[in-house]
Amino acid sequence: MTSIDYYFYSVSPFTYLGHQAIVDVAEKHGAKLNVKPVNLMALWAESGAVPPGQSPPVRQRYRLVELQRVADFRGLPINKKPAHFPVDATLADCTIAAIVAADANPLAYMNDLFAATWVHEKDASDEATIASLLEQNGFDSEVILASAKSETIAAIREQNSKDAIAADAVGVPAYVVEGEVFWGQDRIEMLDHMLTSGRAPFAP
Repeated sequence: MTSIDYYFYSVSPFTYLGHQAIVDVAEKHGAKLNVKPVNLMALWAESGAVPPGQSPPVRQRYRLVELQRVADFRGLPINKKPAHFPVDATLADCTIAAIVAADANPLAYMNDLFAATWVHEKDASDEATIASLLEQNGFDSEVILASAKSETIAAIREQNSKDAIAADAVGVPAYVVEGEVFWGQDRIEMLDHMLTSGRAPFAP
């Protein structure tokens, strides 16, 4: 079975915009989607990127256009300047890692969690908001949140971050197939093409 490592940060707009698309591609090819939340700051420290607010004005303006363009292309709603961004997504990320560690499927919850910031003007760093989204998706929020706050789950997220850096993931979302990294939701169609064509992975 083909395996796709899916590296992301829960309040990344491009993670939100690409989520359903990568889920659909994985289902199309019968691929296993390995869900791996990361510390985005660690990836950026390695790749030299900076938070959007620290980018030059021309890049900030272009980013706002790009968000609208991608949302239109994907057929998704988006608030390009949400009320609760940027925020620390550590707890949100760790709830996803906790769900994976419990051998449960986090994908629908992830969709709702990502949309909380970019559609519904909710604070994805707020524990009550996270708990509500967990319950709406059929999870015991007390159990998942307790696990999410554990050292075990923190270590999983840290290892995910190291693995993403080792795979040359420049940022998020990033998808890795057979060692080839696809950075950005705009590379999902190229990943789909790789799996459809059966080509060998490219390397530097």
